[in-house]
Amino acid sequence: MKKYLEWGKEVLSEEARAISSLEARLGDEFAEAVKLVRSCRGKVIVSGLGKSGHVGKKIAASLASLATPSFFMHSTETLHGDAGMMEPRDVLIAISNSGSTAEVVSAAQIAKSYGLKVIAMTGNKNSPLGKTADVWLDIGIDKEADPLDLAPTSSSTVTLALGDALAVAVARSKDFKKSDFAYRHPGGALGKKSKK
Repeated sequence: MKKYLEWGKEVLSEEARAISSLEARLGDEFAEAVKLVRSCRGKVIVSGLGKSGHVGKKIAASLASLATPSFFMHSTETLHGDAGMMEPRDVLIAISNSGSTAEVVSAAQIAKSYGLKVIAMTGNKNSPLGKTADVWLDIGIDKEADPLDLAPTSSSTVTLALGDALAVAVARSKDFKKSDFAYRHPGGALGKKSKK
């Protein structure tokens, strides 16, 4: 039993360290991303594959609930018709830790060809995705929290945290209020809490 507790604490410690490292290097690119999302006249589209895709769905949902119209678009589906959802007034947030995931890179390149601005969330600025983007957000980590250093753990946590930071910063820049939250959450516990 003791080793299970130790393993759990090791993961939490490693992921907390990864977020602290991210905070320390957050810079002007983040501010540029906030300005780009805030000034978007269309919708913010979030795209990714695998764990990055799952995290991307949450980022899109957070943006939408905080008054930035947003939706998730699966990178592979972009190549099979969903590119038609994109308009030049939109902004694409493309997520790939390596920056080399072929479908994510292709989605970003298509978006650029359509006239969209692209924000890349990747750990490698010099990757194909990093080079395609207008703004690069660094989600690089030293190591994953699993002992094999393979399973997306620290990387997915950092991506999620940075997505939250972006969504909240954009909302604050719009002077988002409790009444705005209530308007978008008419039901559930959060809806009740926002109306108090």
